[in-house]
Amino acid sequence: MVDGGEDGIDEAALLGVIRNSRRGPMKPKAVARALDLPTQKYRALKARLAELAQSGRLYRVKGGRYAVPERISLVTGRVSLIRRGDGFVRSEESGDEVFVPQRDLDSALDGDRVVVRVESHPPGRKPVGRVIRILTRERDAIVAVFHEGRRAAFAVPRDPRVKNDLVIPPGDEGEAVEGDVVRVRITGYGPRGRGPVGEVIEVLGRLGDPGVDVLSVVHEHGLPAVFPPGIESEARRIVESGGRPAPMEGREDLRALRALTIDPASAKDHDDALSLERLDGGRTRVGIHIADVSWYVRPDSLLDREARARGTSVYLVDRVVPMLPHTLSSDLCSLLPGEDRFTISLFVEVDRNGTVESHRFTRSLIRSRHRLAYEDVQAVLDEEGSVDADTDLDLRDLARVARTLRTARTARGALDFDLPESRVHLDDEGRPISIEVVQRLEAHEIVEDFMLLANEIVAGAGEARGLPVLYRVHEAPTSERSGQLAELLARFGYTLPSRSRVDAKALRRVLDAVAGRPEERLVSTMVLRSMQRARYSAENLGHFGLALETYAHFTSPIRRYPDLVTHRAIVRTLIDGERPDAGAFEELDDVAAHASLREEIATSAERDSVEMKKIEFMEEHLGDLFDGTISGVKAFGAFVQLDEILVDGLVHVSALDDDYYEFREADYALVGRRSGRQIRLGDRVRVRVARVDREERHLDFVLIASGNEVV
Repeated sequence: MVDGGEDGIDEAALLGVIRNSRRGPMKPKAVARALDLPTQKYRALKARLAELAQSGRLYRVKGGRYAVPERISLVTGRVSLIRRGDGFVRSEESGDEVFVPQRDLDSALDGDRVVVRVESHPPGRKPVGRVIRILTRERDAIVAVFHEGRRAAFAVPRDPRVKNDLVIPPGDEGEAVEGDVVRVRITGYGPRGRGPVGEVIEVLGRLGDPGVDVLSVVHEHGLPAVFPPGIESEARRIVESGGRPAPMEGREDLRALRALTIDPASAKDHDDALSLERLDGGRTRVGIHIADVSWYVRPDSLLDREARARGTSVYLVDRVVPMLPHTLSSDLCSLLPGEDRFTISLFVEVDRNGTVESHRFTRSLIRSRHRLAYEDVQAVLDEEGSVDADTDLDLRDLARVARTLRTARTARGALDFDLPESRVHLDDEGRPISIEVVQRLEAHEIVEDFMLLANEIVAGAGEARGLPVLYRVHEAPTSERSGQLAELLARFGYTLPSRSRVDAKALRRVLDAVAGRPEERLVSTMVLRSMQRARYSAENLGHFGLALETYAHFTSPIRRYPDLVTHRAIVRTLIDGERPDAGAFEELDDVAAHASLREEIATSAERDSVEMKKIEFMEEHLGDLFDGTISGVKAFGAFVQLDEILVDGLVHVSALDDDYYEFREADYALVGRRSGRQIRLGDRVRVRVARVDREERHLDFVLIASGNEVV
């Protein structure tokens, strides 16, 4: 047998023996015989088996025997709770999800790593399971609103997915008083179905105080609010030294290029810049210059370990929780105008039809000429504004090349979800004063087109050379979701060629057909919801949404750790000409899983911070009327999204007082028993804001008119 690890036991071989056992779970002695282990390693084997069982990679059954979880209908993974309190657990082995009803979660909370026993396989639906063991807790504290009870205090979790209140025993209230937003350290979980017991460890403020809501989001999602002193010190030392020794060794001086950045007006971290050179025969050389974060953040340094732990920057409604300290992310690494900055440059030569003829990578030094907002660029393209003559011409030519790239991407079936987004504007104290639907401009598409191109080229190079890069993978919709989507689309008169499996081109045709129609937003949302979640992987599984066989993230190393990992591989091999770092491959699976988890947490935190401000904004509109669209129908009511501000709320079935309504799942409708009136998915409606509950993060609407009644 091949030795592996300090104890000389090859873990992959050990797991393989147990996984392939024909006689079921194995005792340690049987494993030792199968691995041909000498007697003196038997104790080490038992310790390794116990360690693997503790981590959830093996499961110990009766009689001291061990099995791989999936062989005995067990699934190991993290819990993702949904608003009604149920959960899903994605298998770490297969990636498949198991549905776990709230009553069968035991005391598991969102993010906890658990073992689930699969108990049933309903036809056409996900397997259903029960949590039988909690391996690790994601958090030991919960943000909640403190209340003084008659017998004991309690705290109501701010996270609507956590359904049980927290019991606060006498003496553990700290400084909290009625209505305070607090952090509660969990001291016990109690029996199944009972709420956790805890003690107040911090008072964040009053529920209605400015900024407390977003601060609670930071703590709810376990975001690191500050950097440890050692991290800040290391960043300052790098800045004060002006970088590493001999910075121009092997680096091209590209300061003569007219490079420019295009970002939101409020952006402070500028990862990427573009330049353009005109060649003979209508050809163009586009320079895609990415901040060389890898020059400053060296593997296994304090900065690197902190960046890896954070995984990504988090952009909340009123603040940024950065992956790197601001001295790097907003200054030394950021491609600020007029400042010399280290970059990794990818030069791509394309013909007049947008076909890539060649590309090359180089470590470089650039000096951005302009920091442009998307609106500045759009004004130039619309001939309503100007930067200067040379820059204006560059922008128009970049737009021309980008259009050819976009056309080619659309032709191969890539999906482009042009869904509107809203931006909440706050006053100086953090109170919402308006909600604006953000327009998607061609200027946004220009940047996106070149970043997609760079990521595609990098991924292809990584695949061809066998480099230790993290792929950005997006698998095709499952047959279950494909069937559900086909049924939904049929409701609007659109068909898919197959209900069991769809391809990107078929979905692309649906999106093209619905463009400009009243149902465009809803249909696009339905298609998006049918997709599996994109994630990071050490294995290249392709990207369904982009219709690409290979894709990776490369263009945002200031704010995404996987990009930094890929930078190091590109620099080492494609620029410095060295062999790939063999040690880098060993950690890729763990880095991919952790980065995917941190991305999910960031996305959830960003969404929650915006939704909280939207709900606060709606407090000023109690009783007001709005037009909207029914975006979902359940037995308990209909969800409505308001047109102009993209705020979501519920028309509860109890508020429909003109009839008794029954839920017809096949029709995605609530139907009145007496009148036959239908309230259906996609219907246009007019609603009145009836209730705004900031503590529960909930909006209730009353239906005023629907369908043809809406003028």
